[in-house]
Amino acid sequence: MNKRDDLTEAATDYALAHGLIGLSLRPLAAELGTSDRMLIYHFGSKDELVAAVLEASNTRSMAHIDAMAPAGSLREAVLALWTTYTEDEQVQRCQRMYVEAAALGLLGREPYASSIKASNALWIRAVAAYLQRSGVTAKRAPGMANLIDATFNGVFLDRPLDDEAESRQIIEDLAQALD
Repeated sequence: MNKRDDLTEAATDYALAHGLIGLSLRPLAAELGTSDRMLIYHFGSKDELVAAVLEASNTRSMAHIDAMAPAGSLREAVLALWTTYTEDEQVQRCQRMYVEAAALGLLGREPYASSIKASNALWIRAVAAYLQRSGVTAKRAPGMANLIDATFNGVFLDRPLDDEAESRQIIEDLAQALD
């Protein structure tokens, strides 16, 4: 890895712990043992740094999906994906950062809008590949991945308002309906 890659990984760890909203270069640089000017030197701008952090976070999440053992059915795959979403701390942290970036992107702020669009395409491919490994046809997998992702994101956003049993029941209903 080069210096920029090292800084990207360290900045991603920082953002996963502290969030993206209100991210300031000086505290980030101090935590990384460098200066805000050096961060700009390596990334060109704060926006480019944020884009690199979002890409690294997405890559980390996808690695967890890529490492999942195939499920025996679509229903089992949905439930296994939900378990990964809700019980894997690294994936949870990446999902929280995704939600922050998506909210800012929804307002048209860059680099969030472009980064989230790119992340979504890669994420759907990773979930579709997992579904295919679990026996879903190549033709059906992308549509199922989109439906699962949209449902998971909706439940994920509502989870602070719902109890865990209610969230789980929604996912059980989805898994049953898709199988």
